Amino acid sequence: MSILQSINGFNLDSDLVQKFLKDYTTLAKNGKNIVLCWIPSHVGILGNEKADAAAKSALSLPVTRMKFPAADMYHRITKLIFDEWQEVWNCCAGNKLHVIRPTVGGYKQKTCLSRRDSVLLNRLRIGHTRLTHSFYTLR
Repeated sequence: MSILQSINGFNLDSDLVQKFLKDYTTLAKNGKNIVLCWIPSHVGILGNEKADAAAKSALSLPVTRMKFPAADMYHRITKLIFDEWQEVWNCCAGNKLHVIRPTVGGYKQKTCLSRRDSVLLNRLRIGHTRLTHSFYTLR
């Protein structure tokens, strides 16, 4: 099934279709005009038609269960987790840290600042200082 057929039938089981719809929506909201065009491939080319026929004939074969290493799924699972985490992070209303760190994930410090200095700098950026939050220590 092609991506256009999946989109037309709203087959949201496909990760590719979900990514396409998300990107399409984002671009459309930003005023971009998007035109989709189906271009047939492998039509009229004998070798490609034989390959297509062989691939289609494999669909009628029974599905065999096979084990594969969990490490093969690591990248995909990690991506799904980060995508979910990013969605939650983007939905946090009034999050001052979002301005400093708009994306979640590993932090690679680009300067030679110590962790303490980096924390102090980020607190200054978001306005979280002793002057603005000293009432927390008055308990």
